[in-house]
Amino acid sequence: MSEPSRGSPPPRRRRGRMVGAVALLALGAGAVFATTAMGSSHREAPLIADDPAADNTDLYAFVSPDRTDAVTIIANFIPLEEPAGGPNFHKFADDVLYEIKVDNTGDGEEDVTYQFNFRTRYVNKDTFLYNTGQVTSIDDPDLNSVTTYTVRRITMGGSTLIGRGADNLHMAPANIGPRSTPDYHAIEQQAVYTIGNGIKVFAGPRDDPFFVDLGSIFDLAGLRPFNPFHLIPLPAAPGVDDVAGYNTHTIAMQIPTDQLTSDHELPTGPGDPQGTIGIYASASRKMVKIFRGERQDDQGPYVQVSRLGNPLINEVVIPIGRKDQWNASDPSGDSKFVKFYREPEVPGLVNLLYPALPDAPTTGREDLVAVLLTGVPGLNFTGPTKADLLRLNTGVPPSGPVGSGNRLGVLAGDLAGYPNGRRLEDDVTDIEVRALACGYGDILQGLLGLCNLSPNNVLGDGVDANEVPFDTSFPYVATPHQGYASHGG
Repeated sequence: MSEPSRGSPPPRRRRGRMVGAVALLALGAGAVFATTAMGSSHREAPLIADDPAADNTDLYAFVSPDRTDAVTIIANFIPLEEPAGGPNFHKFADDVLYEIKVDNTGDGEEDVTYQFNFRTRYVNKDTFLYNTGQVTSIDDPDLNSVTTYTVRRITMGGSTLIGRGADNLHMAPANIGPRSTPDYHAIEQQAVYTIGNGIKVFAGPRDDPFFVDLGSIFDLAGLRPFNPFHLIPLPAAPGVDDVAGYNTHTIAMQIPTDQLTSDHELPTGPGDPQGTIGIYASASRKMVKIFRGERQDDQGPYVQVSRLGNPLINEVVIPIGRKDQWNASDPSGDSKFVKFYREPEVPGLVNLLYPALPDAPTTGREDLVAVLLTGVPGLNFTGPTKADLLRLNTGVPPSGPVGSGNRLGVLAGDLAGYPNGRRLEDDVTDIEVRALACGYGDILQGLLGLCNLSPNNVLGDGVDANEVPFDTSFPYVATPHQGYASHGG
């Protein structure tokens, strides 16, 4: 196991969210298509499925459209939160170390790390209530459950507590209902802080921005729009966003770009070799937990239990017997998993279950190695080290306000989208489905010579957007769903 972040606690990684699925689409006179669908399942490995507070669900990184000299990084944790889950509403755990890590030298090792530690206290321990009256501000005395946090920046030069000390940064509370939180928008705005060196930070519940038809995908790899073409056919139906109505917990940072690049400069343009960075998020726990009646003690060094760079990797690329190992390992050691990229399981499932679809290659998939492990030459290549990182070329300008980019990103010629970083609106399910099925589209075939089987290049799960609009200002992720108005997701 690798050592913790340079200068302080942590350990090593995990992440992703989704699954492989297949379906057929008939177009015109007898043309039959197939699709492999995936998305953030939010429960991608055996051990982390039992530890939701430490479960990375999604990671996003993009050049901020309204602040183009800064990068926004959004790391989400805790899957499928029911908004009405009181009186002990979801929160970041006091015994988990949450981290965002940035590699700017291409070796798969973090050069800049941001650590988040949370602490919860109860104003009145003699009541079961989450709040004892209306909550109208982030530090309202009627908020009985108060969670605060610290942010620490770690580099080769050492470890620094950024901006504010303990108890000065408040996690946004739950969006409870019209009686308890009548003006939640005002409260969530108060949870946006500007800390050291122009960095903005937010922590708290948000609408889960991921969108995917999990229910159909996990039912023997089915896609509702293409149900009639499955080997076990059902009537066709529109795709269903099974993450709609659920919340997640977000750590969002907006960081001046020159604090992340290796030369500490803004990139001169898309071709600047110093302008591309690799990012991943992780969660770690102390090695030993001792229960003493109503108390628990955590002892020993931190051990990584979850990590996330690119979406869907641990779900559909890494086999079940290696998932927990992958979560605990460092991206710099991902060479030991390369065979699962070169010989992925999903294309074989498509070929077997849907013989009408042109066979996607099941071996020699160097295209997946490039897109997911080294970056794409001419776009976001970081070097030969094979590591699962979300690579962002910070020299590529935003294509518009948050939510306005082409959902297919680079596949549609929008170079500001996935797999160049990841925006909230990027439909990573459809993008990775097409990549695995060797249907990259005309643009990437022309620019990079990547495979472009037809009709594999039009595959998708039928869910193309989030159920609510994103915010136009930091932290961009939409307001969390209200418990009072919740109806089970």
